[in-house]
Amino acid sequence: MAEPLKNLYDKRLINSVSREIKKTNARFDSAGFQKKIFCNNWKKKELKERMRFIASTLHEFLPQDFEKAISILMPVSEVFNGFEFMFFPDFVELYGLDDFELSMRALAHFTEYSSSEFAVRPFIKKYPLKTMEVMLEWAESENEHLRRLASEGCRPRLPWACALPQFKKDPALPLKIIKKLLNDESEYVRRSAANNLNDISKDNPLPVLNLTKQWLGKNKNTNRLLKHGCRTLLKSGNAEALALFGYNDPGHVSVGNLKVSKSVKMGQYLDLSFTLKTDEKNLGLLRIEYALDFKKSNGRLSRKIFKISESDYRVNKKIITKTHSFKPITTRKYYPGVHGLAIIINGRVLTFSWFNLESQK
Repeated sequence: MAEPLKNLYDKRLINSVSREIKKTNARFDSAGFQKKIFCNNWKKKELKERMRFIASTLHEFLPQDFEKAISILMPVSEVFNGFEFMFFPDFVELYGLDDFELSMRALAHFTEYSSSEFAVRPFIKKYPLKTMEVMLEWAESENEHLRRLASEGCRPRLPWACALPQFKKDPALPLKIIKKLLNDESEYVRRSAANNLNDISKDNPLPVLNLTKQWLGKNKNTNRLLKHGCRTLLKSGNAEALALFGYNDPGHVSVGNLKVSKSVKMGQYLDLSFTLKTDEKNLGLLRIEYALDFKKSNGRLSRKIFKISESDYRVNKKIITKTHSFKPITTRKYYPGVHGLAIIINGRVLTFSWFNLESQK
């Protein structure tokens, strides 16, 4: 089993940080700082709680003046790289909200070594126009970390972060940034722009579809970005999105010989297979998916769609086989009982079957 991310914050890491701070600020109480970090409640804290606690403890042991504290932390941050050092921008989120100019400079600096994607969001909420003007400038930076921050920081639904309801309602400002990054040279940046576009599509599909129509076909990288940005629309069977990427009505395709395990025990695999056929010369460009209707605790069913493959099939018959794991996962709890399975081709359900999920007892 993988080591929990929260365990990145071990004594060696905290000792390294306190040692570097001591080099910049001789008055820093390194021993007291480390003792305070590993207090009695430390082991109970989860990842983001630990990140926040380190930031707030830094504030306790650094000069209370924000500008003086940042002048110490900025050079220190240059020694450390990685996700785990996001407590530096978190310090800005906690204590710099009333100093916009300095905080923007600090976040731009810190993001080069970790990421300021969470910390910039309170500034978007408090100073929406001012912050987005700065982020538009970041979108044109020579530094790819800043260009990514411009996109990642304004995602309406960034995981683990507070939502930005104003951009769920009106995504015009994030779309301005995305347009600057559609042909970015960095895959790292383009991936963020695609994720932002996908976030927007969940609340505002029309502007995403319009943008896709305008830019699709420009070049291979932009095409990939747009398709990844439309992934929720494609998975949900949005006919316009499917057509834009060449997934036409599958009326010429039939699904036969569907075989599904009648029952499967929790912790085991569901086996399924089926055959795709057409009377035409080729099956053509197909997006092949299956949906599982999971039984919930209240007895109702909740559908989740999984992609099998997508390809231009130059044959008139194709046998598909697949297994689905019912091993325990942290993101879903399984309940015994009747479940449903649907085969979906280019967004349309073409056949359906039931199976029974049994408990391990």
